Amino acid sequence: MQLNLITRAETITRDAAIGHAVIAGWTGRDRAAMEKHIAELEELGVPRPASTPMYYRVAAARLTTAPAIEVSGEDSSGEAEFAVLRLDGRLWIGIGSDHTDRKVETMGVAISKQLCDKPIGRDWWLFDDVAAHWDALRLRAHIAENGRRVLYQEGPVTTMQDPRELIAGYADNRGELPEGGLMFCGTLAALGGIRPAAEFDVELHDPVLERTLRHAYRIDTLPVAG
Repeated sequence: MQLNLITRAETITRDAAIGHAVIAGWTGRDRAAMEKHIAELEELGVPRPASTPMYYRVAAARLTTAPAIEVSGEDSSGEAEFAVLRLDGRLWIGIGSDHTDRKVETMGVAISKQLCDKPIGRDWWLFDDVAAHWDALRLRAHIAENGRRVLYQEGPVTTMQDPRELIAGYADNRGELPEGGLMFCGTLAALGGIRPAAEFDVELHDPVLERTLRHAYRIDTLPVAG
């Protein structure tokens, strides 16, 4: 897929071959905040994880920069996440949504991760450019609800573990992210509870360099027959 790789010196648009995708879940630094997210999922019938963090492999073909995705039924919702990508031996930071079927999630988290496309933004910052002030970055999401744009998630990236720590803990790949590998790095508790929406948008704001990554997508719901 075509991505914009942004450094302080330049922006390069290039085709990126992403062949390895993994979703890191239960990544909270703040145990209380993570417990809140676990609890809100338990209310939906999702069992507690066996350990934290957890790493779920998904098909790289599920990644998309398209402005819309199609889902079956009305039981899915988005999750704002920052993501880390290794290209040309360097780490890049972007944004995405771990869009998940919540009904299937109650039956099996790993399977639910595989069912929905995973939207990601086209713009990616060089991690080295934000590493020194990483803890200052903020993540947020909005949804379209009753004709209004509503704040759905918001908080500092410090709510989740540092992406370098998450990569180091990725035992399936010996603590490394392979070339062309992308990792979603966890999410924030939903304000007002997890719920579906027709539109979802994600932002990662850098107050030090005064810039923001943004990606928005529409959710087209397909009918479920039978």
